[in-house]
Amino acid sequence: MRSISCLLLLTACFAVAPTFSGAEEKTGAAEESSTADQGERVKRDLRALYTFSAGKGDIVRDQSGVRPQLDLRIEKLPAVKWKSGGLLIRSATKLRSVAPAKKLIATIKRTGQVTVEAWIVPANDRQSGPARIVSLSANPSGRNVTLGQDGKRYDVRLRTTATSGNGQPSTSTDKGVVKTKLTHVVYTRDIAGNARIYINGKENVAKKVDGQFSNWSNDDHLTLANESTGGRPWLGTLQLAALYSRALSEKEIEQNFLAGPGVVDAAPLTAENHQSQIFANQVAPLLAKQCLDCHDSFAKKGGLDLSRLASALAGGENGKAIVPGNSAESLLWDQIESDAMPPEGEPLTAEQKKLLRQWIDDGAHWSVDLIDPAVYANNSPNGAVWLQRLTVSEYIATVREAVGVDISQEAREILPPDLRADGFSNTAYNLSVDFKHVEAYARLAEVIVSRMDVLKFARKFSKSKKLSTDSTMRKFVAKMGKRLLRGPLDEREITNYSGIATTVASTGGDYEEAVSYLIEAMLQSPRFMYRVENQQGDGTAWPVGGYELASRLSYILWGGPPDKELFRAAEAGELGNQAAIEKQVQRMLDDPRAINRSLQFVTEWLDLERLENLRPNRERFPKWNDALAADMRDETLAFFKEVAWTQKRPLADLFNAQVTFATPELAEYYGIEPQGPGLERYDLTAVAPRGGLLTQGSVLTMGGDDASMVTRGLFVLKDVLRGMVKSPPPGLDTTPVPSSPGLSQRHIGEQRIANSACGGCHSKFEPLAFGLEKFDGLGAFHDKDEHGNELRSDGEVLFPGTAQPIKYQTSAELMDLLADSERVRETLTWKLTQFALGRPLGAADAQIVGDIDQAAQQNGGTYSALITAIVMSDLVQTTRTEATPTETKP
Repeated sequence: MRSISCLLLLTACFAVAPTFSGAEEKTGAAEESSTADQGERVKRDLRALYTFSAGKGDIVRDQSGVRPQLDLRIEKLPAVKWKSGGLLIRSATKLRSVAPAKKLIATIKRTGQVTVEAWIVPANDRQSGPARIVSLSANPSGRNVTLGQDGKRYDVRLRTTATSGNGQPSTSTDKGVVKTKLTHVVYTRDIAGNARIYINGKENVAKKVDGQFSNWSNDDHLTLANESTGGRPWLGTLQLAALYSRALSEKEIEQNFLAGPGVVDAAPLTAENHQSQIFANQVAPLLAKQCLDCHDSFAKKGGLDLSRLASALAGGENGKAIVPGNSAESLLWDQIESDAMPPEGEPLTAEQKKLLRQWIDDGAHWSVDLIDPAVYANNSPNGAVWLQRLTVSEYIATVREAVGVDISQEAREILPPDLRADGFSNTAYNLSVDFKHVEAYARLAEVIVSRMDVLKFARKFSKSKKLSTDSTMRKFVAKMGKRLLRGPLDEREITNYSGIATTVASTGGDYEEAVSYLIEAMLQSPRFMYRVENQQGDGTAWPVGGYELASRLSYILWGGPPDKELFRAAEAGELGNQAAIEKQVQRMLDDPRAINRSLQFVTEWLDLERLENLRPNRERFPKWNDALAADMRDETLAFFKEVAWTQKRPLADLFNAQVTFATPELAEYYGIEPQGPGLERYDLTAVAPRGGLLTQGSVLTMGGDDASMVTRGLFVLKDVLRGMVKSPPPGLDTTPVPSSPGLSQRHIGEQRIANSACGGCHSKFEPLAFGLEKFDGLGAFHDKDEHGNELRSDGEVLFPGTAQPIKYQTSAELMDLLADSERVRETLTWKLTQFALGRPLGAADAQIVGDIDQAAQQNGGTYSALITAIVMSDLVQTTRTEATPTETKP
């Protein structure tokens, strides 16, 4: 019997087909928020929009911005009359989508929600059938959803697993609602089954329509003013028709009503916009990778700076590098064509050369303020979501929330540790599963179930105590699985898990044994170990489903699964509403789990776990003891909690806040008068050298015993300023040079900077550590090193993207410069966003990350403001889908 759950695990592993996202093509429909000034329509989750503003022709264009466009063709042009802002249907015809509405249907099926909206003027109040106004259907007896007119009422038929194939029973307004004047009619149905019809911004009827959309036809056409096959004509004027893949809120419906039927059509892609895309997506990354090492605002070799438009066009010492429209006169092209640039490494490929030459000849269009190499360091597609395995800490939290068992000790002993990649150990592409994981999960599942009161747990989902193989067991499996696996099970999964009960029954086992095996199997399921999401679609960004969004929010904010309240909100369909999401986020931020998750971020960002393995030279550091490493870690975490949560200060203040926390031993090590037992709060206002993260031992120790200017400087450059520098040439001896009498670490650094072979790179980062020279390799402060060399704290800091370094005289001045730097604030945004998403960020994410940063700063720049801006952004609210083999890409 013990092999049952393991066998199911292997079966399920092969059955699950995770998808990996490619590059995202942004669409206007998913970019806008649902809040807007009066006059602006709701655009979030808009999937089809018709404004009838063409004024002529037999094609009505889809203006939603969603690709591929779902255009409509007018069957009988003489039956209609184009009017200003509308289309008059004078006699029976139909406006039918040129192709089946596959994308529209797939998106709505995915969310389990829909909104159908129309601005219309009925010809009369006697049309019946009901007469089809907006219909997603195949024929008069089979439909997905239809908004129609039935005499003096508006009527909506919606197919679900609980209604007929014709969408009955239908939902109808009060009698007498239909008027022969301009009317705004909106139908919504949320994931919880709440259906409503609004007339002119006000709710007219509310009804429960249970069931799911899994039985929707995938091949229906969208038809206006008639049934797809004819026979149910509607007459009147169409001024606007729209469909959304979620249920708009009452406030949003009022917003659309106040906006009126007039909508400016989506602007076509202009030649200028096309050139902007070419520069941002192809030319800028190429220049960043191949040219900016020598030709940024700092290096400026030959006087040429290619990081900004003005400086690039100004040229260098030898003349104009870029002459827009004329590559033949452009020195940049001359150097590239002859392979003189880049001077080191491989020359550009023929394709890259062709791209640059064509770009210059087309006018050298420049669409970014600054070419930032850090933006192009990773080729991460916008909206990409890798299949994410739970980290060890997330697994522990998930088990605790799911079944109430603390498995912390065993999990950390048995599971292989999570390894760091791109600066974090939750980087999805690095969270693989090997046979050691499979064995560990199986052992842990047995331990977990052995500690549970299985029958008590089962009573949460079923009152039955009998081992059955009928529908009762299937219902039990569905309910328990929905909770343990963080979302509804499909029929295949229910059948597979129910088969365990059947096997137990056939071998004479009892109900408790069957439930135990079921729980074990689910705890080893890929859906438990991974954050599995449905990514089937058409290759573009789609809204995240309610249960998936609940998991995203909980793992980002808490590092664990949704609690009962968040799960309830997902079941009720509330997570399709921005205001409801914001309310949940605020509730979650008030929970202690949010603080613990933020401390995990700091631990990862600063790699505090390395302190456990710190083994300095005891002869050089006789005062060191292993307990100090733990004290330093605790200092940094308590400091972060104080600044970010207690004082609720901007995150940039982490670099100069005049406060810290220390044990008596750590305080004495720092040269500060101890003031009490345990970890105490210390005011550093009068302690000039101390204050801020970079003066804490947890960070300073990354410089090693010799307080390496290289290591410390690289940390500030890469992890504080988000700067870039080339790796050292292969074979170069990078062994740290020790200090000696007359030769401090600063002197050694200055020699490297003065070296023509090294200075180009080392000048970008070593000066960043000069202000920390008085702190030794373990964070103690000295005016002289062990060889009697005088130590200094003055230096200069060069912020990436700027040409001139800023001088400072003390470490305190350096900390203030960092705390006041916009670049530092942006780095914190990028770091926390990367940690939240579990993947490196790339150029395609830059615009959204910039918006996140701006929103966070407008709300104080605090941790809460930043993490809220992240989870409310499209990076979390939408997901990149994978096109099915039959799907035609735009």
